[in-house]
Amino acid sequence: MAAAPVWSVDPRTGKQREQVAVEATAGDVDAAVRAAHAVRSTLADRTRRAAFLRTAAQLLEGARGELVAAADAESALGEPRLTGELTRTAFQLRAFADVVDEGAFLGIRIDHPDATATPPIPDLRRYKVALGVVAVYAASNFPFAFSVPGGDTASALAAGCPVVVKAHPDHPATSELVGAVLRRAAEQSGLPADVISVVHGFEAGVELVKHPLVTAAGFTGSVRGGRALFDAAAARPVPIPFHGELGSLNPVVVSEEAVAERAEEIGTGLAGSMTLGTGQFCVKPGLVLVPAGPGGDSLVKSLAAAVGDAKRGPLLDHRMRDNFVAGVAERAELPDVEAPVAPGAGDEHTVSPGFLTVPASRLAEEGAHDLLLEECFGPVTVVVRYDGTAEATAVLSRLPGNLTATLQLSTAEERGEGDGARLLAEVTPLAGRVLVGGWPTGVAVAPAQHHGGPYPATTSTSTSVGGTAIERWMRPVVYQTTPEALLPPELRDSNPLGLPRRVDGRREV
Repeated sequence: MAAAPVWSVDPRTGKQREQVAVEATAGDVDAAVRAAHAVRSTLADRTRRAAFLRTAAQLLEGARGELVAAADAESALGEPRLTGELTRTAFQLRAFADVVDEGAFLGIRIDHPDATATPPIPDLRRYKVALGVVAVYAASNFPFAFSVPGGDTASALAAGCPVVVKAHPDHPATSELVGAVLRRAAEQSGLPADVISVVHGFEAGVELVKHPLVTAAGFTGSVRGGRALFDAAAARPVPIPFHGELGSLNPVVVSEEAVAERAEEIGTGLAGSMTLGTGQFCVKPGLVLVPAGPGGDSLVKSLAAAVGDAKRGPLLDHRMRDNFVAGVAERAELPDVEAPVAPGAGDEHTVSPGFLTVPASRLAEEGAHDLLLEECFGPVTVVVRYDGTAEATAVLSRLPGNLTATLQLSTAEERGEGDGARLLAEVTPLAGRVLVGGWPTGVAVAPAQHHGGPYPATTSTSTSVGGTAIERWMRPVVYQTTPEALLPPELRDSNPLGLPRRVDGRREV
């Protein structure tokens, strides 16, 4: 049977643009994984792989015009947004190169023998090693930052793991172009091109997670698709770690004092956050608790004015558009749900932003309104009007895990007066990143960042953004009573590589 063609599609028109690849067969996936596995030892040199990451950043920036144009044609996200995303991606690659150079991610610990301890301590030397070939499943909404050259790929390569990426069908041409850039960067850095490769097709994704030489996987996408792959990873004869980002409501709680102080400002800010990128951010605020009463009414009025002025636009593909239109229609038909600005179809290729409102009492108990507790991908949010602390707490207690949770508090509450501390304690168990003020859209690439959260936000406790993401692709090994001549250089007493480590409990540099 001939391999199925892979087409680039214009989301603004729904028309095929050009054939850019063919779907990988099981044999193709096997060949890609085995080629990656065969060259894994070449990534052991930290200096070389740090150079690879920096070269990749440089070449991506050098091809900026071509890459941004290709991504815009396939995603309709716009050149300004994609230009910024490519810059972020290059920064992320360089940040991981710095992590590799610094070496603390190896977690080196040395304990010399201590016969006086109970029980006695033998000579123990611990550090982390790369797992092996990593499968990465590219995201639809970030053609660069969470796709072929994105955080999963960058962190896995930084850990010393070769990567096979399953390209997202929404931007196959971009994926091919970026994959070629990364392979060229590998060769220019003295590494085999096969440390990074790209495959296409649904079946390729299934075969990839099942392959016996794949040691871990990273995924960003839907709950349905991610859960299927997560289950497949666990059902293997040898299960593997599956780091999946699946879905998130990203709740916002607006206090009564906050609406009394700045209702219009909060409403306008919420509109900007929920419509940013046509609502296609994984950290879009999708559920907002707003007090009943005049202050909350002012916020809703401000939100309606700002969302009403927002432009309609295309989603990443027509399947997502159809799901959005159907999803908001089903939610709007529920009892006591109103649509001050009705979200839905713009024309046959676009959607119109909007929001729904519902009394908190409808969400406090299980029932048909549970649909409002599920993410709806696109420019819509649900405003939940609560009457008093008990109703707000009842709604929060029913929320699933999230990437983010946001509090909008008054100036006094931010100083520690009133309900600020109580609300912070209530939302902290719900999310991996908790904001006080501001909005969750926008995830800074920084050492202290955490992009993850309780299920279904993610399937593990790790982050996919920030330096500690490298830890997902490594495992600890301890050498006991091992002669110095046989030890890896990182664990020798002489510390020939000058790495940061702890020796007998004390930090040594």
